[in-house]
Amino acid sequence: MADIDTWIVACSTDDLDPGSGLKIAGTCPPIAVFNVEGEYFAIDDTCSHAEYSLSEGYVDGDTVECELHFATFSVRTGEALTAPATDPVGTYPVRLEDGHIHVAAAQRCVIARSRI
Repeated sequence: MADIDTWIVACSTDDLDPGSGLKIAGTCPPIAVFNVEGEYFAIDDTCSHAEYSLSEGYVDGDTVECELHFATFSVRTGEALTAPATDPVGTYPVRLEDGHIHVAAAQRCVIARSRI
């Protein structure tokens, strides 16, 4: 089964100050959106090193630092910039419409189904 991209409203541009990140509710996998001086980027919210929320991290320019072990990632490319992370995180297309940030979220989680 192929991934299906669905454009979702992440938040209002007023909800995301420059130099900050925000976890988007209800995405699977978790996605974070970041404001880099008025440019918006979306990446996986989970650190590739230790599965910790990147939206809770420290944003410096176009990088975010994971609070758990201090690995840094580019919010533009998803590239892991410092150890202990070595694997990149996923990135997502972003667009602005009517003062809202939209993200193309590929729904990849598997939902367990029980058989009757």
